[in-house]
Amino acid sequence: MNAVVRYFAIVFALTWACWLVAGGYADSFVPHAPNSALKFVLIELGVFMPGIVAIIATAFGTGWCSLGKLLLRLVRWRVSWQWYAFAILFMPATKLLAATVYRIAYGHWPAFGHEQFLLMLAATVVSVLFLGQVGEELGWRGYALPRLSARIGLGGASLVVGFVWACWHLPLFFLFSQADTYGQSFPVYLAQVTALSVAISWLWWRSSGSLLLTMLFHAAANNLKDIVPSTSSATRNVFSVSAGTISWLFVGILWLAALVFLFQMFAKAGRFIPADKSQR
Repeated sequence: MNAVVRYFAIVFALTWACWLVAGGYADSFVPHAPNSALKFVLIELGVFMPGIVAIIATAFGTGWCSLGKLLLRLVRWRVSWQWYAFAILFMPATKLLAATVYRIAYGHWPAFGHEQFLLMLAATVVSVLFLGQVGEELGWRGYALPRLSARIGLGGASLVVGFVWACWHLPLFFLFSQADTYGQSFPVYLAQVTALSVAISWLWWRSSGSLLLTMLFHAAANNLKDIVPSTSSATRNVFSVSAGTISWLFVGILWLAALVFLFQMFAKAGRFIPADKSQR
């Protein structure tokens, strides 16, 4: 457990340092570098920091053999087709269900996105092929989740990782106006991400620890979420709970699904997650 706490602390410190510098102090650190290029590098370095720290911590904490096993999980593709379908369709299915409930309650449909579904799906596949989610998934589901699961069970670990994962994004609510999260309600985001973490952890369990599948889920969540947009206009207080009806419907449906997954994980997953001493 101490190793995971140290891991979280180091990731937060390094990521937030990169983002804070990118958010307004880049010129004072490297005055002659192109500002936009420097900020891009710092932002991306922060995004990949969970994976970078996970690689270093695994290599020097439990050995190069453990690191090899971790990296091989990025290409663990031999799983049933149904888990690929779940990874891709979970986000659009929950969004469309929220839209249907909205239609029943209010007599009209909420706003739908303008991007074609096939384009969003192509963006999802390209993101996975170019390892767009590897930085986060190596850390959250590759390093932290199995170690926490060995101590507190997969259900509890999925909630802890979800809370940490959401909080890790907090600077993006303040620093970069281009970010989807800028000016949004952080409590709503926290509720969404924690529920999504439960779903991804359930998929990780059912796919025998495949990080390829968690990357696909993560990419689909990022790229298919605007099939039914649920973000609200920017707020002056990102810690307020102000959000549109469709946002709260989406949160509610995510948590209904999360409760089903949690029930299964609390009831059964423990016997499938060995308490590997190398993961403590």
